Amino acid sequence: MTRRFICILFACFTALTASAQRISPASFKALAEKEDSLRYFASRIIFEQEQERREEACDLFIPKLVQALKTPGSFYYPFDSLRTVSIQYPKDSTFRIFTWALQREDRSFRHYGAIQQKSADGQLKLYPLFDNSDFINNWDTITSPKAWIGCLYYKIVQTQYFNKQYYTLFGWDGNNFRSQKKMMEMLSFETGQPVFGAPMFSFAEDTVRKPTLNRFVLEYKQDVNVSLNYSPDMQKVMYDHLISETNEPGKLATYVPDLDYEGFQWKAGKWVHIEKIFHDALEQGKAPIVAPLDQSKKDLKRIRTDDEVFGEQKAQQEKKKKKN
Repeated sequence: MTRRFICILFACFTALTASAQRISPASFKALAEKEDSLRYFASRIIFEQEQERREEACDLFIPKLVQALKTPGSFYYPFDSLRTVSIQYPKDSTFRIFTWALQREDRSFRHYGAIQQKSADGQLKLYPLFDNSDFINNWDTITSPKAWIGCLYYKIVQTQYFNKQYYTLFGWDGNNFRSQKKMMEMLSFETGQPVFGAPMFSFAEDTVRKPTLNRFVLEYKQDVNVSLNYSPDMQKVMYDHLISETNEPGKLATYVPDLDYEGFQWKAGKWVHIEKIFHDALEQGKAPIVAPLDQSKKDLKRIRTDDEVFGEQKAQQEKKKKKN
């Protein structure tokens, strides 16, 4: 047994022990047993061939999840084997959000979710999220859990302004057969209740000023990858600048990345838009890629994360600076 393997084993044991210290042995055992059943139905929601069976699996998954979360101390149980369910925590770990998606026959998506708040006595404090996006024409609005604009959350960034905590949620929506969407929205708690959306996306520093938004949404062509994520190293949100590949600005399903990047930076209680992240100009006659890509080395079975993409971009920038 190598030293590296022993370290990994010890780290896993430590993490499980830390969780178990907040959950009684009986509760931990009960949750582990419930997780097996949840994993089975969560997998069916994604992989069943017929929509009716996917919906049936989802209808069975929801009460089983609520039942599991009613177990005292369940907040500290990670449910990390639920690979098809996104579970996101803010930095202060005061709550967590479960979200998952069900694809319909027409390739549109319905999303499901719940916010579980940490409680002092270990009892369940849960806010179900009801996807109302099919009935909301204007997404630039402030909503409650009962009128949630459904998506699959993949990151939470916590910020503070005047001693109040704000949580920026990053989400993905498969949308339909023509386009996908990614979004940023604010989550706050007003008198203990979750509120989605806030006028915190400012374009005041743009060359041409635009109105402040309650929610920032990117819609783009179905079969392309678009990044929208927070870079801790740069302390900025970065996302792909999009253009219509058919020169039809009114058709968002034609939008694709053009290898430029925009972003946002947290300033005085708002995410302030940055029109251009990178300002390094290429030397005349220099190609943006220093060497042809070796297509044989591309791993098409593994999708790179936004953090990996940003890491590669940062490495290229550092390399270029050293050359200069």
